[in-house]
Amino acid sequence: MTGSGLSARAGFWIALLLLVAALVAAFGIGRLPVGLGEALRVIVARLTGGTADVAPTVETVVLAIRGPRILAAVLIGAALSVAGTAFQGLFRNPLVSPDLLGASSGAALGAVVGIYANLGVIGIQAAAFTGGLAAVAAVYAIGSRLGRHDPVLVLILTGVVIGSLLGAGVGLMKYLADPYDQLPAMTFWLLGSLAAAHRLDLAALGVPVGAGTLALVLLRHRMNVLSLPDEEARALGLPTGPLRLAVIVAATLVTSAAVAAAGVIGWVGLVVPHVARFLVGPDFGRLVPVAALLGAGYLLLVDTVARSAASVEIPLGILTAVIGTPVFIWLLAGAHRSWS
Repeated sequence: MTGSGLSARAGFWIALLLLVAALVAAFGIGRLPVGLGEALRVIVARLTGGTADVAPTVETVVLAIRGPRILAAVLIGAALSVAGTAFQGLFRNPLVSPDLLGASSGAALGAVVGIYANLGVIGIQAAAFTGGLAAVAAVYAIGSRLGRHDPVLVLILTGVVIGSLLGAGVGLMKYLADPYDQLPAMTFWLLGSLAAAHRLDLAALGVPVGAGTLALVLLRHRMNVLSLPDEEARALGLPTGPLRLAVIVAATLVTSAAVAAAGVIGWVGLVVPHVARFLVGPDFGRLVPVAALLGAGYLLLVDTVARSAASVEIPLGILTAVIGTPVFIWLLAGAHRSWS
Protein backbone atom coordinates (compact mmCIF):
# COMPACT_ATOMS: atom_id res chain seq x y z
CA MET A 1 0.00 0.00 0.00
CA THR A 2 1.49 3.34 -0.99
CA GLY A 3 -0.24 5.50 1.58
CA SER A 4 -0.94 8.32 -0.85
CA GLY A 5 -4.13 10.03 -2.06
CA LEU A 6 -7.36 8.29 -1.23
CA SER A 7 -5.67 5.42 0.62
CA ALA A 8 -3.98 7.81 3.07
CA ARG A 9 -7.27 9.62 3.74
CA ALA A 10 -9.06 6.30 4.14
CA GLY A 11 -6.42 5.15 6.62
CA PHE A 12 -6.88 8.30 8.67
CA TRP A 13 -10.65 7.87 8.77
CA ILE A 14 -10.30 4.20 9.73
CA ALA A 15 -8.08 5.17 12.66
CA LEU A 16 -10.46 7.95 13.71
CA LEU A 17 -13.51 5.66 13.51
CA LEU A 18 -11.69 3.08 15.63
CA LEU A 19 -11.11 5.70 18.31
CA VAL A 20 -14.75 6.83 18.23
CA ALA A 21 -15.96 3.22 18.45
CA ALA A 22 -13.59 2.63 21.36
CA LEU A 23 -14.95 5.72 23.15
CA VAL A 24 -18.53 4.54 22.65
CA ALA A 25 -17.66 1.10 24.02
CA ALA A 26 -15.64 2.47 26.94
CA PHE A 27 -18.41 4.80 28.14
CA GLY A 28 -21.23 2.38 27.34
CA ILE A 29 -19.86 -0.79 28.95
CA GLY A 30 -20.05 -1.01 32.72
CA ARG A 31 -22.45 -1.19 35.61
CA LEU A 32 -23.88 2.18 34.59
CA PRO A 33 -23.84 2.54 30.78
CA VAL A 34 -23.25 6.10 29.59
CA GLY A 35 -23.87 7.25 26.04
CA LEU A 36 -21.16 9.15 24.20
CA GLY A 37 -23.56 12.08 23.80
CA GLU A 38 -24.17 12.22 27.55
CA ALA A 39 -20.45 12.08 28.22
CA LEU A 40 -19.82 14.94 25.78
CA ARG A 41 -22.54 17.05 27.40
CA VAL A 42 -20.99 16.52 30.82
CA ILE A 43 -17.52 17.44 29.58
CA VAL A 44 -18.73 20.54 27.71
CA ALA A 45 -20.75 21.64 30.74
CA ARG A 46 -17.71 21.28 32.99
CA LEU A 47 -15.52 23.27 30.60
CA THR A 48 -18.08 26.05 30.04
CA GLY A 49 -19.61 26.17 33.51
CA GLY A 50 -23.08 25.23 32.23
CA THR A 51 -25.42 22.37 33.10
CA ALA A 52 -25.30 18.98 31.40
CA ASP A 53 -28.96 18.01 32.03
CA VAL A 54 -28.02 14.44 32.99
CA ALA A 55 -28.47 12.35 36.13
CA PRO A 56 -25.95 13.08 38.92
CA THR A 57 -24.72 9.49 38.79
CA VAL A 58 -23.90 9.89 35.10
CA GLU A 59 -21.91 13.02 35.85
CA THR A 60 -20.01 11.24 38.61
CA VAL A 61 -19.19 8.30 36.35
CA VAL A 62 -17.92 10.55 33.57
CA LEU A 63 -15.88 12.97 35.66
CA ALA A 64 -14.63 10.85 38.54
CA ILE A 65 -14.67 7.17 37.54
CA ARG A 66 -14.74 6.24 33.88
CA GLY A 67 -13.65 9.52 32.32
CA PRO A 68 -10.15 9.75 33.88
CA ARG A 69 -9.46 6.12 33.04
CA ILE A 70 -10.56 6.59 29.44
CA LEU A 71 -8.44 9.70 29.03
CA ALA A 72 -5.44 7.93 30.55
CA ALA A 73 -5.89 5.02 28.13
CA VAL A 74 -6.10 7.40 25.18
CA LEU A 75 -2.97 9.30 26.24
CA ILE A 76 -0.93 6.18 27.00
CA GLY A 77 -1.98 4.32 23.86
CA ALA A 78 -1.16 7.31 21.67
CA ALA A 79 2.14 7.91 23.48
CA LEU A 80 3.40 4.32 23.16
CA SER A 81 2.35 4.13 19.51
CA VAL A 82 4.04 7.41 18.56
CA ALA A 83 7.18 6.39 20.45
CA GLY A 84 7.20 3.03 18.69
CA THR A 85 6.76 4.72 15.32
CA ALA A 86 9.70 7.02 16.06
CA PHE A 87 11.98 4.20 17.21
CA GLN A 88 11.09 1.94 14.27
CA GLY A 89 11.91 4.74 11.84
CA LEU A 90 15.03 5.75 13.72
CA PHE A 91 16.46 2.23 13.75
CA ARG A 92 14.94 1.25 10.38
CA ASN A 93 13.44 -1.91 11.83
CA PRO A 94 9.74 -2.84 12.14
CA LEU A 95 10.44 -5.13 15.09
CA VAL A 96 11.63 -2.34 17.39
CA SER A 97 9.49 -1.23 20.34
CA PRO A 98 9.65 1.80 22.69
CA ASP A 99 11.45 -0.14 25.43
CA LEU A 100 14.39 -0.96 23.15
CA LEU A 101 16.72 1.52 24.90
CA GLY A 102 15.71 0.48 28.40
CA ALA A 103 12.94 3.00 29.13
CA SER A 104 10.45 0.38 30.30
CA SER A 105 13.06 -1.61 32.22
CA GLY A 106 14.37 1.51 33.92
CA ALA A 107 10.87 2.65 34.83
CA ALA A 108 10.05 -0.81 36.15
CA LEU A 109 13.13 -0.83 38.36
CA GLY A 110 12.34 2.67 39.63
CA ALA A 111 8.79 1.62 40.47
CA VAL A 112 9.72 -1.53 42.36
CA VAL A 113 12.36 0.40 44.30
CA GLY A 114 9.63 2.93 45.19
CA ILE A 115 7.30 0.13 46.32
CA TYR A 116 10.11 -1.48 48.31
CA ALA A 117 10.78 1.87 50.01
CA ASN A 118 7.05 2.18 50.87
CA LEU A 119 6.63 5.41 48.89
CA GLY A 120 3.18 6.74 48.05
CA VAL A 121 1.60 6.59 44.63
CA ILE A 122 3.16 9.89 43.54
CA GLY A 123 6.56 8.79 44.81
CA ILE A 124 6.35 5.48 42.93
CA GLN A 125 5.35 7.22 39.71
CA ALA A 126 8.17 9.75 40.12
CA ALA A 127 10.68 6.96 40.75
CA ALA A 128 9.45 5.09 37.66
CA PHE A 129 9.64 8.19 35.49
CA THR A 130 13.14 9.02 36.72
CA GLY A 131 14.28 5.43 36.25
CA GLY A 132 13.12 5.37 32.64
CA LEU A 133 14.90 8.59 31.75
CA ALA A 134 18.07 7.58 33.60
CA ALA A 135 18.21 4.19 31.85
CA VAL A 136 17.99 5.71 28.37
CA ALA A 137 20.50 8.41 29.31
CA ALA A 138 22.95 5.70 30.37
CA VAL A 139 22.36 3.70 27.18
CA TYR A 140 22.87 6.76 24.99
CA ALA A 141 26.00 7.87 26.89
CA ILE A 142 27.60 4.44 26.57
CA GLY A 143 26.48 3.95 22.99
CA SER A 144 27.79 7.36 21.93
CA ARG A 145 31.26 6.52 23.23
CA LEU A 146 31.38 3.10 21.59
CA GLY A 147 29.43 3.63 18.38
CA ARG A 148 32.05 5.20 16.14
CA HIS A 149 31.36 3.04 13.08
CA ASP A 150 27.73 2.00 13.43
CA PRO A 151 26.02 4.11 16.14
CA VAL A 152 22.56 2.66 15.51
CA LEU A 153 23.68 -0.94 15.98
CA VAL A 154 25.70 -0.07 19.08
CA LEU A 155 22.73 1.76 20.61
CA ILE A 156 20.53 -1.29 20.07
CA LEU A 157 23.06 -3.69 21.58
CA THR A 158 23.72 -1.36 24.51
CA GLY A 159 20.00 -1.07 25.13
CA VAL A 160 19.63 -4.86 25.19
CA VAL A 161 22.50 -5.24 27.65
CA ILE A 162 21.37 -2.45 29.98
CA GLY A 163 17.78 -3.68 29.79
CA SER A 164 18.92 -7.15 30.87
CA LEU A 165 20.84 -5.64 33.79
CA LEU A 166 17.84 -3.60 34.86
CA GLY A 167 15.64 -6.69 34.60
CA ALA A 168 18.01 -8.43 37.00
CA GLY A 169 17.61 -5.47 39.35
CA VAL A 170 13.82 -5.87 39.21
CA GLY A 171 14.18 -9.56 40.01
CA LEU A 172 16.43 -8.76 42.99
CA MET A 173 13.95 -6.25 44.41
CA LYS A 174 11.13 -8.80 44.07
CA TYR A 175 13.27 -11.37 45.87
CA LEU A 176 13.93 -8.95 48.75
CA ALA A 177 10.35 -7.66 48.98
CA ASP A 178 7.84 -8.59 51.64
CA PRO A 179 5.97 -11.56 50.06
CA TYR A 180 2.67 -10.62 51.70
CA ASP A 181 2.56 -6.89 50.94
CA GLN A 182 5.23 -5.50 48.64
CA LEU A 183 5.64 -8.45 46.25
CA PRO A 184 1.96 -8.56 45.18
CA ALA A 185 2.04 -4.79 44.61
CA MET A 186 5.17 -5.11 42.47
CA THR A 187 3.73 -7.99 40.46
CA PHE A 188 0.44 -6.19 39.84
CA TRP A 189 2.21 -2.99 38.76
CA LEU A 190 4.56 -4.81 36.39
CA LEU A 191 1.60 -6.43 34.62
CA GLY A 192 0.11 -3.03 33.76
CA SER A 193 -3.25 -1.59 34.75
CA LEU A 194 -5.33 1.59 34.59
CA ALA A 195 -7.49 0.66 37.57
CA ALA A 196 -5.89 3.36 39.72
CA ALA A 197 -6.22 6.14 37.13
CA HIS A 198 -7.41 9.34 38.82
CA ARG A 199 -8.07 12.76 37.41
CA LEU A 200 -5.38 14.25 39.67
CA ASP A 201 -2.82 11.99 37.93
CA LEU A 202 -3.76 13.17 34.44
CA ALA A 203 -1.68 16.35 34.63
CA ALA A 204 1.44 14.38 35.58
CA LEU A 205 0.75 12.11 32.62
CA GLY A 206 -0.50 14.69 30.13
CA VAL A 207 2.37 17.21 30.38
CA PRO A 208 5.28 14.89 29.43
CA VAL A 209 3.16 12.92 26.96
CA GLY A 210 1.95 16.12 25.32
CA ALA A 211 5.42 17.65 25.17
CA GLY A 212 7.11 14.54 23.80
CA THR A 213 4.36 13.81 21.29
CA LEU A 214 4.35 17.41 20.06
CA ALA A 215 8.11 17.26 19.55
CA LEU A 216 7.79 14.06 17.50
CA VAL A 217 4.97 15.56 15.45
CA LEU A 218 7.10 18.63 14.69
CA LEU A 219 10.04 16.41 13.71
CA ARG A 220 7.97 14.02 11.60
CA HIS A 221 9.18 15.33 8.21
CA ARG A 222 12.84 15.28 9.26
CA MET A 223 12.35 11.71 10.44
CA ASN A 224 11.69 10.75 6.82
CA VAL A 225 15.28 11.70 6.03
CA LEU A 226 16.59 10.21 9.27
CA SER A 227 15.21 6.82 8.23
CA LEU A 228 17.80 6.81 5.42
CA PRO A 229 21.34 5.53 6.06
CA ASP A 230 23.42 8.10 7.95
CA GLU A 231 25.68 8.85 4.98
CA GLU A 232 22.71 9.73 2.75
CA ALA A 233 21.03 11.79 5.48
CA ARG A 234 24.20 13.80 6.09
CA ALA A 235 24.63 14.29 2.36
CA LEU A 236 21.19 15.96 2.38
CA GLY A 237 22.38 18.36 5.07
CA LEU A 238 20.65 16.73 8.04
CA PRO A 239 22.53 16.76 11.37
CA THR A 240 21.90 13.10 12.19
CA GLY A 241 23.48 13.11 15.67
CA PRO A 242 21.48 15.97 17.27
CA LEU A 243 18.28 14.90 15.50
CA ARG A 244 18.64 11.30 16.63
CA LEU A 245 19.16 12.53 20.19
CA ALA A 246 16.05 14.75 19.98
CA VAL A 247 13.91 11.85 18.75
CA ILE A 248 15.25 9.53 21.46
CA VAL A 249 14.62 12.11 24.21
CA ALA A 250 11.06 12.80 23.05
CA ALA A 251 10.18 9.12 22.62
CA THR A 252 11.74 8.25 25.98
CA LEU A 253 9.82 11.06 27.68
CA VAL A 254 6.44 9.76 26.56
CA THR A 255 7.37 6.11 27.18
CA SER A 256 8.59 6.79 30.72
CA ALA A 257 5.49 8.83 31.53
CA ALA A 258 3.21 6.07 30.22
CA VAL A 259 5.01 3.33 32.14
CA ALA A 260 5.08 5.44 35.32
CA ALA A 261 1.31 5.96 35.13
CA ALA A 262 0.12 2.48 34.14
CA GLY A 263 2.95 0.01 34.58
CA VAL A 264 4.58 -2.03 31.84
CA ILE A 265 2.20 -2.41 28.87
CA GLY A 266 3.97 -4.21 26.07
CA TRP A 267 3.27 -4.74 22.37
CA VAL A 268 1.35 -1.49 21.77
CA GLY A 269 4.40 0.36 20.49
CA LEU A 270 5.42 -2.65 18.39
CA VAL A 271 2.15 -3.64 16.73
CA VAL A 272 0.29 -0.35 16.20
CA PRO A 273 2.99 1.49 14.18
CA HIS A 274 3.16 -1.39 11.72
CA VAL A 275 -0.62 -1.37 11.26
CA ALA A 276 -0.51 2.40 10.76
CA ARG A 277 2.24 1.98 8.17
CA PHE A 278 0.07 -0.54 6.34
CA LEU A 279 -2.81 1.96 6.27
CA VAL A 280 -1.03 5.17 5.22
CA GLY A 281 2.47 4.22 4.11
CA PRO A 282 5.91 5.11 5.49
CA ASP A 283 5.69 8.91 5.28
CA PHE A 284 6.01 10.14 8.89
CA GLY A 285 3.89 13.19 8.09
CA ARG A 286 0.88 10.85 7.88
CA LEU A 287 2.21 7.94 9.92
CA VAL A 288 2.64 9.73 13.27
CA PRO A 289 -0.93 11.12 13.65
CA VAL A 290 -2.53 7.90 12.37
CA ALA A 291 -0.42 5.82 14.77
CA ALA A 292 -1.51 8.08 17.63
CA LEU A 293 -5.20 7.60 16.77
CA LEU A 294 -4.83 3.85 16.31
CA GLY A 295 -2.89 3.45 19.55
CA ALA A 296 -5.41 5.47 21.53
CA GLY A 297 -8.34 3.45 20.19
CA TYR A 298 -6.56 0.12 20.52
CA LEU A 299 -5.50 0.53 24.16
CA LEU A 300 -8.92 1.92 25.05
CA LEU A 301 -10.59 -1.19 23.60
CA VAL A 302 -8.14 -3.47 25.40
CA ASP A 303 -8.75 -1.65 28.69
CA THR A 304 -12.53 -1.95 28.22
CA VAL A 305 -12.14 -5.71 27.76
CA ALA A 306 -9.78 -5.88 30.75
CA ARG A 307 -12.31 -4.35 33.16
CA SER A 308 -15.45 -5.99 31.80
CA ALA A 309 -14.59 -9.48 30.49
CA ALA A 310 -14.37 -11.15 33.90
CA SER A 311 -15.38 -10.58 37.50
CA VAL A 312 -11.75 -9.76 38.28
CA GLU A 313 -9.91 -7.17 36.19
CA ILE A 314 -7.40 -8.66 33.75
CA PRO A 315 -3.97 -6.94 33.66
CA LEU A 316 -3.38 -5.01 30.46
CA GLY A 317 0.03 -6.56 29.91
CA ILE A 318 -1.53 -10.01 29.63
CA LEU A 319 -4.15 -8.96 27.09
CA THR A 320 -1.74 -6.98 24.93
CA ALA A 321 0.64 -9.97 24.89
CA VAL A 322 -2.16 -12.36 23.89
CA ILE A 323 -3.10 -10.06 21.01
CA GLY A 324 0.41 -8.98 20.13
CA THR A 325 2.08 -12.39 19.92
CA PRO A 326 0.34 -13.62 16.74
CA VAL A 327 0.77 -10.18 15.16
CA PHE A 328 4.47 -10.28 16.03
CA ILE A 329 4.79 -13.64 14.26
CA TRP A 330 3.10 -12.07 11.25
CA LEU A 331 5.59 -9.20 11.41
CA LEU A 332 8.49 -11.63 11.44
CA ALA A 333 7.09 -13.35 8.36
CA GLY A 334 6.56 -10.15 6.41
CA ALA A 335 9.24 -7.82 7.75
CA HIS A 336 11.56 -8.08 4.75
CA ARG A 337 8.73 -7.68 2.25
CA SER A 338 7.15 -4.63 3.90
CA TRP A 339 10.44 -2.80 4.66
CA SER A 340 12.49 -3.69 1.61
